[in-house]
Amino acid sequence: MTGRLAGRKALIVGGATGIGRAVAERFASENADLVLFGLGDDRLTAAARATGGVAIHGDVTKQADVDAAIDALQGELDIVVNAAGFITTDNPATIHDDAWERSLAVNATGTMKVCRAALPMLGKRGGAIVNIASVAAFNSGNGMASYSASKAALIAYTRSIANAHGRDGVRANVVAPGWVRTPMSEAEMDEAAGLNGTTREVEFAKLESGIGLGRIADAAEIASCCLFLACDEASFVTGAVLVADGGGRVPAAHRAV
Repeated sequence: MTGRLAGRKALIVGGATGIGRAVAERFASENADLVLFGLGDDRLTAAARATGGVAIHGDVTKQADVDAAIDALQGELDIVVNAAGFITTDNPATIHDDAWERSLAVNATGTMKVCRAALPMLGKRGGAIVNIASVAAFNSGNGMASYSASKAALIAYTRSIANAHGRDGVRANVVAPGWVRTPMSEAEMDEAAGLNGTTREVEFAKLESGIGLGRIADAAEIASCCLFLACDEASFVTGAVLVADGGGRVPAAHRAV
């Protein structure tokens, strides 16, 4: 029995770890042909090997690297998932220019570069874009100023794609996760633990107390959301934001640092 993505080629940006890696694994299980693009060195190579894909090492903020990833597709593309991300701790009155610019460069502009380059191919085949934002786009908490702004920009840009390219057969949607167990969130909890004199698990437990389901998501659960938006079951869904926060609703307000 073939999978739901059999015969389709997918570009997974940020596929080395976290949500991107989980998406690559889930899409591979549905028989997609994968190209994984991003940083990660040996981790990206390992992810490609594990999923039967091709690894293209590069920085999403650099046009030449994006072009190399697009060239690796050899003119065939059905699905793009943008999961590359950057987060730093900052507040409105103390944002450093370099942190603000890096947040926007990775989380918004980098995604734009990939989508812009991919749209001609997606238009030929009637493809799907799934961009990973965050509930922080709606509810920015302490220490999340530039990250929240960049993710809000990503949602607006994705909806622009849905409006402009729907008649080309292109669907563009967003998954907005709450807290997910990834290397990025673990690094955040380690930072919080250092400030509070606790441990990573203690800080995760604090977050869980504010989530309706009482737990942090596994990256595979977010990958399932991406799969739905990428496949035919979501054929009439575009310009949507699928919030996957376990019922936290305002989890950014519970940020531990």
